[in-house]
Amino acid sequence: MEYVLIVIAVLIIALLITNIRIVPQATEYVIEFLGKYKVTWGAGLHVKIPLVERIANKISLKEQVLDSPPQPVITKDNVTMQIDTVVYFRIFDARLYTYGVINPINALSNLTATTLRNLVGELELDGTLTSRDTINGKMTSILDEATDKWGMKVNRVELKNIIPPAEIQNAMEKQMKAERDRRETLLQAEGHKAAAITMAEGDKQAMILAAEGERDARIARAEGEAKAIYLSKKAEADGLRALKEAGVDAAVLELKKYEALVNMSNGKAAKLIIPTDAVNTVTGNAIFSESTGLGDAVKPENPSENTKKSEK
Repeated sequence: MEYVLIVIAVLIIALLITNIRIVPQATEYVIEFLGKYKVTWGAGLHVKIPLVERIANKISLKEQVLDSPPQPVITKDNVTMQIDTVVYFRIFDARLYTYGVINPINALSNLTATTLRNLVGELELDGTLTSRDTINGKMTSILDEATDKWGMKVNRVELKNIIPPAEIQNAMEKQMKAERDRRETLLQAEGHKAAAITMAEGDKQAMILAAEGERDARIARAEGEAKAIYLSKKAEADGLRALKEAGVDAAVLELKKYEALVNMSNGKAAKLIIPTDAVNTVTGNAIFSESTGLGDAVKPENPSENTKKSEK
């Protein structure tokens, strides 16, 4: 009898030990009592009643990723393209996730595909290619609202790839090449225009500076000539003033006349027009010789004799 009790005790202890459960962090266990939902276990140590309680489901509360394969989608302008999506979601209610829908992941995948077809069907090809953010936002809102009753929270949806047909890709590549060529032509034209404007501005500035330089040079030359004339006239005036102050007599004046005639005759191709009274300068020779001592004085002749000689 003692052995039987010992065996029974060992079985009970073993049964209790096998029904002790430790729930990890970020995990929940759904517990059923006789086939009916009883409780949801959170992280920690729990003991299950043998035979009458069972773990219906083990749910991870971490964020999960659903990567859907490419699927055909038709746009508003009847272009069929392949689009694959990535859905980021997490489970916030283990009970709803367990009893809300059969195979929740498959349900979310199908809901994602149908929602994508509906949204892309309202857009044309160009709008689909340029409206990724809009499509992502709308899909996130729709899926999040639809999966609330499944105990799932959709955080965001991303369009992974948008693959148009081969002929559409070729047409888009040609269009992009034409657009690049057009932009290159515009840039070159703008560059030539800017260069021409710059050269014209440079030539204009150069002409302005050259004109200003020529003007300044002419002004400087005119001022120099005016100053030279002023100094020359001033020197002549000073000379005349000095002669006047020195009280020169008629002999000196006659000497100056003679020197002026000599200087005039020294020029090349010089023509001298001597008035009739210039013969009177002969009488000045005597004065010149007498004052300078350069030779014998020339005796003045009788004017009447000079007249006779000139007639002959």
